[in-house]
Amino acid sequence: MASISATVAAFVHAPPEMPDAVILAGRRSLLNMVGTAIGGSGEAAIDKLAALLPAFSGPATNTLIGRPERADMLWAAYINAASANIFDYDDTHIPTVIHPSAPVGPAVLALAETLASQGRPVDGRALIEAFVLGAEVTCRLGNTLHPVHYARGWHITSTCGVFGAAMAAGRLLDLSPSQLVDALGHALAQGAGSVETLGTMSKSLSVGQAARGGLMAALLAADGYTGPEEPLEGKRGFLALHTDTPDYAAITGELGSRWEILNNTFKPYPCGVVLNPVIEACLTLHAKGGFSPSDIVSVELTGHPLLRQRTDRPDVTSGRLAQVSAQHAVAFSLLHGKADLAAFSDEAVADPDVCALGGKLAFCDDAASALDAVQIRIRLIDGREILHAVTAAKGGLGYPMSDTDLADKFRNQIAWRGLRLDGDALIAELENLQNAADGAAFLRATQPATFQK
Repeated sequence: MASISATVAAFVHAPPEMPDAVILAGRRSLLNMVGTAIGGSGEAAIDKLAALLPAFSGPATNTLIGRPERADMLWAAYINAASANIFDYDDTHIPTVIHPSAPVGPAVLALAETLASQGRPVDGRALIEAFVLGAEVTCRLGNTLHPVHYARGWHITSTCGVFGAAMAAGRLLDLSPSQLVDALGHALAQGAGSVETLGTMSKSLSVGQAARGGLMAALLAADGYTGPEEPLEGKRGFLALHTDTPDYAAITGELGSRWEILNNTFKPYPCGVVLNPVIEACLTLHAKGGFSPSDIVSVELTGHPLLRQRTDRPDVTSGRLAQVSAQHAVAFSLLHGKADLAAFSDEAVADPDVCALGGKLAFCDDAASALDAVQIRIRLIDGREILHAVTAAKGGLGYPMSDTDLADKFRNQIAWRGLRLDGDALIAELENLQNAADGAAFLRATQPATFQK
């Protein structure tokens, strides 16, 4: 019987024909990722990473999405991945809360852009397929470790994403099954990521490294660099290191007939995914009115325990921390009736009214609650109570973002950055990506020559 690692490698080397729905889901995930990379490309953390390029980058051959600089292939994968994830506005796989596109997409695009420069362009269908395979491996590994891995504090996007990036790049390089196993071993040697870094610049390092490390893993394997025979299931392999009871069937079960990309979702708000139903509830209550924020005595959230575990962060001091703070999200959305990129800025965090209202928040855990559900209870000074429940937040599997929603989100992120980019043309290229002769050609249009702000 083939090992787990060998089974994964064989699947990536010779996958079955992908259904149209899977290709569509992969294309939509890439469109969303490019949009979030544009939106995040001007953050201070990305500026600092880009400033390292003269000292550490090779020949400037590859596109940095949303930025005027260029970088070598590995640094482009790194910085584009960090940009795509920095606002927590990227995709989310259910139930693992992995953001598969951030580590996998930039690795695929950087390699495809390099191959095109060598006269070997990757067509759009092949690029999407490689991306889907990488996302599949990433999310199946996440399913195997869920929920212990994330609960222990591992940043699951990074720790699992490096393997997906390696497999996606390996697919484009047409690695043999044995070379793909080697690439899994090289990914094992480079994986990292801690939940402790969420809300800080450090978080972007492990996401960027997952893309860079996965791409490097495939390139090393292509050059004959060898690794362990069982990097995933070995006695001291990835699964043994990260959980006590790995669910092997979650990796190999229905492989090629059940696609995890179909469980990928897109966020309507730039924050931790467990805050989506919270914000939706607050926006609904703000729109209904009937109370003044100054009359609020307390706000109680009843939801999945992960909501409290990940977002009970009072008195945050930065926009990045605000993205994972229920106190900030509730206060700002109740006060202002919006939850856009500006709502999670340093300026928004400094608002004394937001700080005061956030201090009135309490949590109530409900283990039976879905991740995309919440009940909010507002108690007012006159004794009234206002209740509102969200059973399936927008952006979840039960209420997915439409193509129009994704296009609007894409345009809004260009506007946020103040870039002179033709958003409609970029969206059209990405929506037709599967028919492109060169799947990475659109990258040139993501790089601005001038800035509006």
